[in-house]
Amino acid sequence: MIRLFKVSKRYPESGGAALTNVNIEIPNGAMGFVTGHSGAGKSTLLKLLAGIEKPSGGEIDVAGFNLSSISHAELPDFRRRIGVVFQDNRLLFDRSVGENVALPLEVCNVRSEDIDRRVRAALEKVGLSNFQDAMPQQLSTGEQQRVSIARAVVNRPQIIIADEPTGNLDRKLAQDIMRLFWEFNRVGTTVLVATHDIDMVAQMEMPVLELQNGKVLHNHFYEAAPR
Repeated sequence: MIRLFKVSKRYPESGGAALTNVNIEIPNGAMGFVTGHSGAGKSTLLKLLAGIEKPSGGEIDVAGFNLSSISHAELPDFRRRIGVVFQDNRLLFDRSVGENVALPLEVCNVRSEDIDRRVRAALEKVGLSNFQDAMPQQLSTGEQQRVSIARAVVNRPQIIIADEPTGNLDRKLAQDIMRLFWEFNRVGTTVLVATHDIDMVAQMEMPVLELQNGKVLHNHFYEAAPR
């Protein structure tokens, strides 16, 4: 479950509100989109859901954790349950594909024999079984994004959060990436994708949260209520 109640986010240095009074509930196993123009608050919302930033006000509950008051000690356990995919993939180009995918497992002190098995399984899921020893710069842009998705799912997260994951890809590659997300969702993973690609959103016919100037313009999920 993802739940936001009266969530706001302000950046003191800019003096503006990136999000204002956001109320939403996304049930377990759902898949949908966050849309809106550049600067609408999409990336800020996803950073809050991933625990990268904290809200200025309101309550955020994700995967059983209260992110408004989560402690530093709780963050590793929380982040094991969340897979994050970025537009710029953020791969380390001095490490192999397999080493990039293994990073979340190494951080969690998973045994080396288990790391190898789970890395191979994650790469198989994204169609890159034969690329474990390759370097990222040897791969196409679409393949690099698949590696970033494998890294996001190697910990078997409950929730995948993706920020403009198809922004640098052509139409066919973007459709392939969205099909991957749909396949993960089909086995029970909650998936939330921020995108400005309205045509793709319309084509997939899934729930949409539309932001405008940091406020909810349209919400096709559920309206969060006070507990």
